[in-house]
Amino acid sequence: MCDLGHSHPHQSYGFLVDAPEIRALIDETTRLTAAIEDDAARVEALRPAFGALLASDGWLPESCARPDDSSRMGGGIGQYALYRAEDGSLCLFSLVVPAGAATPVHDHLAWGLVGIYRGRQDETVYRRLDDGSDPARARLEISKRQQLGRGEFYTLLPPADDIHFVTTVSDTPSISIHLLANDTACVWRHRFEPATGVVTPFRSGYANAPCPDGGT
Repeated sequence: MCDLGHSHPHQSYGFLVDAPEIRALIDETTRLTAAIEDDAARVEALRPAFGALLASDGWLPESCARPDDSSRMGGGIGQYALYRAEDGSLCLFSLVVPAGAATPVHDHLAWGLVGIYRGRQDETVYRRLDDGSDPARARLEISKRQQLGRGEFYTLLPPADDIHFVTTVSDTPSISIHLLANDTACVWRHRFEPATGVVTPFRSGYANAPCPDGGT
């Protein structure tokens, strides 16, 4: 179950939220990962199962659907692990963004699917113009903006469309569900400042589970 305490007495891997809807998606993801080698084809094949999770009610605990004042992403943004493979190859998590709040510009570094479970979000996607040879700098331009509501989702296939930020545009917090082929909150990713070109490493952490080295 989700827990905002930081002693983490409960399990940190496997099904942190054990619901039939989550198990169905993870089982289908495991099956398709073994059966389909190409990332783009695999993500496309996962769309029905992911859409079914977004369309279902009642499986997300309210403890995984609230803001987190201690968030490393700022703005009260809460990131809650729902499922984590112990080898770091897959995770499912909820991201709660309060009304009017926005995430930093960031990347994900893994293929996956992201969809809206509650509320509404505005997404701004960036295209990288430089070759990435300087880890501390990046030249970005906006490549796409879109608004998404309940049940709508998009795919992630790095390096294309992997850098973005989202803003909640509903009167209530937005909750997005992320299925990604890494342990997203515990890998070192990148925070971007498009206006200055500055890139800094960051790790967002889960509100309800520790990272392998003991970090949150």
